[in-house]
Amino acid sequence: MSEQPIVLACEGLVKRFGGITATNDVTLRLRRGARHALIGPNGAGKTTLINLLTGVLDATAGRITLDGDDITRLAPHKRVRRGMVRTFQINQLFNTMTPLETLALVVSQQRGLGAGWWSALGRDAAVAERCAALLDQFHLAEVAQVRTEHLAYGKRRLLEIAIALACEPRVLLLDEPVAGVPAGEREEILQTVEALPAEVSVLLIEHDMDLVFSFADRMTVLVNGTVLTEGTPAEIEANPEVKAVYLGHEGASHG
Repeated sequence: MSEQPIVLACEGLVKRFGGITATNDVTLRLRRGARHALIGPNGAGKTTLINLLTGVLDATAGRITLDGDDITRLAPHKRVRRGMVRTFQINQLFNTMTPLETLALVVSQQRGLGAGWWSALGRDAAVAERCAALLDQFHLAEVAQVRTEHLAYGKRRLLEIAIALACEPRVLLLDEPVAGVPAGEREEILQTVEALPAEVSVLLIEHDMDLVFSFADRMTVLVNGTVLTEGTPAEIEANPEVKAVYLGHEGASHG
């Protein structure tokens, strides 16, 4: 069976802050439909790399491509329009809006309806149908009319991922989706992440090794801004270097 085409890639990516090299010659390739995890200890450069991929930071050197097009200097919002969406970019939720209103706004903008989003929800059956489907998919239907500021933290994280999916991404960068979520609220997020559409290529940044190993089909380990290794979850778990610098410290066992 032939490999899927590469949808997102970076080649020789470097980011320097003065005399500090935060990202050092990183090359990474995300294939269509991938479930790819980016892991590494704190300070490894994961956030810097994601900020480079999404355009929040400008690269000092190297190249980023999306569907084969060079996007290295493209503005962040233009990368979103091209289908690359990051949960971290859009986690500033509107506290006074409900999940239904928030999703109606995003879906309407995505469909070019602009400022008429609320009337579109009542008038446009396609918008209402899409919102209902997202609310159901992300376990938000029962809180659809609750103001976001009153939602449990786990539900807020689910809403962030729902917003990202409402943008109809081809590439979704999930930035620590269960960070700070109480244990009792994590299961819904784990189930939702596992059930993301197969055609969406996902790059997951996460410290929760249970989530990483249950989700990923490929993993890249970043240490000190450099790619230590890449492979399948089984290869990563068995790698003595990874155990020494990361997994051993986490006390992780996923056999």
